[in-house]
Amino acid sequence: MREINCQLITTTIKDMCIQANCHLPSDLQQRITAFHQAEDYSLAKDTLQVLIDNATLAKEKRMPICQDTGMVTIYITIGQEVHIVGGSLEQAIQQGVREGYEEGYLRKSIVSDPVFDRKNTFDNTPAVIHYTLVEGERFDIQVVPKGFGSENMSQVKMCKPSDGIEGIQAFVYDVVKSAGPNACPPMVIGVGIGGTFDKVTQLAKKAMIRTIGSNHPDERYALLEKQWLEAINGMGIGPAGYGGKTTALALHIETFPTHIAGMPVAVSICCHVARHTEVSL
Repeated sequence: MREINCQLITTTIKDMCIQANCHLPSDLQQRITAFHQAEDYSLAKDTLQVLIDNATLAKEKRMPICQDTGMVTIYITIGQEVHIVGGSLEQAIQQGVREGYEEGYLRKSIVSDPVFDRKNTFDNTPAVIHYTLVEGERFDIQVVPKGFGSENMSQVKMCKPSDGIEGIQAFVYDVVKSAGPNACPPMVIGVGIGGTFDKVTQLAKKAMIRTIGSNHPDERYALLEKQWLEAINGMGIGPAGYGGKTTALALHIETFPTHIAGMPVAVSICCHVARHTEVSL
């Protein structure tokens, strides 16, 4: 049985919150640079250059890439041979978020009650936590802070099996058009298909943080990823909504078995930042 102390988890998540908010992932940097080189509309090209400069400045100054430092989602993959010692795992995770947002001078954006009080918790907790139990001694952490400018643009739809690929495609395109400039494009788009009402939204969010440039292992879905990304970039929304051919940097699909009577679809929209970082302890 492998033991992991809660203090190590807290310290790791604290550092990850700061890292995720101040450092654009390298795969996204490379994709923005590639689109910048390919973009031929001057206003779109200039806007992409601003995004590149902003990310460079944030890294050098250890400042947030965006003023909205988001609500944090944390994915924990834990082996069944791992024993957490020194306290509560749940409390250790939340304490890591608390310390990260305080030490990193990151904006605290969470309200304790969604409807009536809406009072800031002043420490950006609670984070949303998802646990996956696996065999062995793994302990992996993914920290995903996401702002609500783009989160508010995400949607879920319980499609019917008879809607087919055409129905899914129409929904994805409608969500992107509806988001328009409000999602701070260029976007990173995660599409979840299958599972249940709750599972499909998790799929969409996980798809969003997949390594940019990676393809779905099923070549049929990989082809849809390519075709839908090309079609979305032909919509002319462009960086910041100024027009051009860079509306989305990536579109990833994640799938899961589902019921014979349903075909849930979720679209998670993220701005170009798509902050995330991961560590294996």
